[in-house]
Amino acid sequence: MRKMENSSFQEALKNCLSCLKVEESYQLARRMEKEKTNPILGYRTAGSLAERKTGDMLVEEMKKAGLVDVHKDKITVDAWEFKKAVMRYQTKTGEKKEIQLGAYQTDFKTDGFERFDLVYLKKGTAKDYENIDVKGKLVLIEINQREEWWINYPVYQAHLKGAKALIAVQSRGYAQIDDTALNAQDIAGPASAPAFSMSRADFLEIWELMQESKNENKKENSVPHLLVELDAETKVEKDQYTYNIVGKIPGRRSDSMILLSAHYDSYFEGFQDDNVAVAMIIGIAKALIQGGYQPNHTIVVCALAAEEWGISDTKYDWSTGAYRQVFEARADWPGNVIADFNFELPAHAHSTKDAIRCTYEYVDFIQKFVDKDAMSKGIYPDGMTTLYPIETWSDDFTMAISGIPSFVNDFSGGPFMENYYHSQYDNQDVYEEEIYQFHHEFYLKLLMAVDALALPPLNFATVLTESMDSLDLNVCKQTGAEGSVFLEQTKKARETAICLYEKIQSWNQNFGADGDWKRADAITKKLLAIFKKAQDYFVRLDWDDGVIFPQQAVQNNLHALKKAKTALNAGNIEETLDAFYSIDNNCYAFEFEKEVFYHFTEYIMKQESERLMWGKGRILHHENLYELVERLKNKEIDKDSLELEQRQLEEVWERQCAYYKDDIEYLIRAVTKFSEMLQETVVLFEKN
Repeated sequence: MRKMENSSFQEALKNCLSCLKVEESYQLARRMEKEKTNPILGYRTAGSLAERKTGDMLVEEMKKAGLVDVHKDKITVDAWEFKKAVMRYQTKTGEKKEIQLGAYQTDFKTDGFERFDLVYLKKGTAKDYENIDVKGKLVLIEINQREEWWINYPVYQAHLKGAKALIAVQSRGYAQIDDTALNAQDIAGPASAPAFSMSRADFLEIWELMQESKNENKKENSVPHLLVELDAETKVEKDQYTYNIVGKIPGRRSDSMILLSAHYDSYFEGFQDDNVAVAMIIGIAKALIQGGYQPNHTIVVCALAAEEWGISDTKYDWSTGAYRQVFEARADWPGNVIADFNFELPAHAHSTKDAIRCTYEYVDFIQKFVDKDAMSKGIYPDGMTTLYPIETWSDDFTMAISGIPSFVNDFSGGPFMENYYHSQYDNQDVYEEEIYQFHHEFYLKLLMAVDALALPPLNFATVLTESMDSLDLNVCKQTGAEGSVFLEQTKKARETAICLYEKIQSWNQNFGADGDWKRADAITKKLLAIFKKAQDYFVRLDWDDGVIFPQQAVQNNLHALKKAKTALNAGNIEETLDAFYSIDNNCYAFEFEKEVFYHFTEYIMKQESERLMWGKGRILHHENLYELVERLKNKEIDKDSLELEQRQLEEVWERQCAYYKDDIEYLIRAVTKFSEMLQETVVLFEKN
């Protein structure tokens, strides 16, 4: 940037920073708590009246901020209204006590208070139901979703056993801040299997009453239970609608856009998750307008609905609003948006070190900006860093795979997620004004830095380097996969990517006020097309929703299978099963019935792609070890009787080896095509 232009930019930056009003953002975040589906607990859920009313309020807030073309983009969602869930029971003194339950996205409605037998079944696994009839009863269990399994498995297990509903108590993992904390997560299961949540404090009191009842019941092996009354109403309606709220600051030079996004649906009050984020993007936009800044690229502010949930009975049931926005409502955004600034929980310090998590392609630019930008002392004692790749836990992943380079303020690594997240304790008491102020200022500066560029600073060398590092040459040798060919092709592609990035940097550094923006936009479209292909070619998911490269799932399976084969040949069944536990989703084969395991496998492998949304095509293979696990679990340790299992395990090994060879062949073809796109764009620079 030329000296005169830099001076003008710094003056504009100073003006905009002076117009930031963090207190106004805070107050807007509090006003967003007004509309709720449950008058006591909150909840502003996908497709609910509370969500739509809040959307209407945000329309007015965007207009007041000075944004133009403010409108509502209508999107289709499965809607959820949670109105109430109140349990009543008799205490030791004979008094009636009422407690509030949280809810999951399922169907359940009583006719006022109805009586049920509440049965305690430990963790709710298949084994816990042995010789116990729960038909028509409420099942109470303890779960730890961070370390064991997700809520959908025990819920569906209870449903298959005929339970009226399941009630889950957090046994660590989430909502650890206080025993009175309730918790809720996306259900990732069918609406016909009802589920609620109970605080640990209420559970402990009920547990004591159950123990007294059990002591009075002299029958051996009697299960702890308590007669309760429940008044509940929670409803899922498929194929309803809600709105994403959009406003703009028009760009004066470029046809491309920069996106600011955050979601406005919530569990409970949702102060951090995600009221303050929505308020912050509007506050940043307002400061730009009041500061008199005229962006080069159109800045789009988008409050997204249905992030916490939005589609029933799919593993990928969150980020629905973002998916509908960029794949349906505004399918023209990919290819035209050069960056998405997505925000989650930005008014709390989640660690002593702050971080931006971004796509591989933006790492170089973001890290240089972070290193250059001075951070106020005491805000984050350990400074700031850049993390990658994008994770699936927030809307920025959906943005990225659509073809929009994205980043998010990192929020997932600190104690907030274990203590406050998705509980009634996510409120103004966890507000840290200094952190909120810092994020307003930092991201306004980063936004203006991106807007000052003619071309998106996409470095494709990073993803190619990471893909090479993810390859295990020993596995290639064992399977006969052509790993060396892949490495050779990828190294050539990386060299071209490095050359391309140098040209992008040079272009941006030398692009002056009289630069050719029409030509810049044409090159930008080429770069964004390459970015989209990088997502198609290299981004896959594992069974825990982690982001991996295409060969890594099978590669990890082969490591586990090698251990399993060695153990089984030695007659060590326990070690064999330990190895099976990490293969795809077979950990669930150990604890739940076949029908449960199959349901949550097939709704990924066989469900129509429309309901898989951002997860479609990201898991390609599955190894079903259910029957083998069952046999080995029930087998006497007898080496001579393991011939059938050894033969079957060898078949599994051969099948996985074939998958791996196919994956490497695919990568070779993908890298070849990707390299051609890179080279074509390099030539485009050289021709001009």
